[in-house]
Amino acid sequence: MIKVLVVDDHPVVRDGLTSMFAQDPGFEVVGEAGDGAEAVRLAKALRPDVVLMDLRMPGTDGLTATRELAGVAHVLVLTTYDNDSDVVAAVEAGATGYLLKDAPRDELVRAVRATARGEAVLAPAAAALLMRRVRSAAAEVLSPRELEVLRFVAGGATNRDVAKGLFITEATVKSHLLNIYAKLEVGDRAAAVTEAFHRGLLVPREQRFSP
Repeated sequence: MIKVLVVDDHPVVRDGLTSMFAQDPGFEVVGEAGDGAEAVRLAKALRPDVVLMDLRMPGTDGLTATRELAGVAHVLVLTTYDNDSDVVAAVEAGATGYLLKDAPRDELVRAVRATARGEAVLAPAAAALLMRRVRSAAAEVLSPRELEVLRFVAGGATNRDVAKGLFITEATVKSHLLNIYAKLEVGDRAAAVTEAFHRGLLVPREQRFSP
């Protein structure tokens, strides 16, 4: 039996969610809250497995409540908003999952079960936004010129090849490589390429070099 706390400032939404989970013998709705402050108070008293948390609410909002519930219950954000800032803020606040209110019933049920197990759940739109944000942040680690050097290296180019391809000296290539190693915290070319792929700085199609 998964204990659920429903949090939303709209009574109709709360009633709909409560009715939906009440029909499933695998769930028990232990309470409802209309704002973040009430959600925190009830969660600490009732100890639900999952808090279905709206984001935009008067008074204490969902993000603030999510931060305060760290270690108390898993929070699955259920909202109509799928913009970049909301997704990232919810994840940073400690939300286990992020789902949109237009999700099908079966998808929501699966998401709550997964959240109760501590598994991360993201709506496709939210996952795409988060991936773009992560890749954008990763790309800022290296300068545009360092990325160019790394792309050549990933394609099998020697320092001489890189110098020729970018119209710079081999000494400059070595300098760029040292900076790359330091920024990626690695010690050689192979490790730099591996770490760059891991961070999303490079993608497989960039592994090409024609001398």
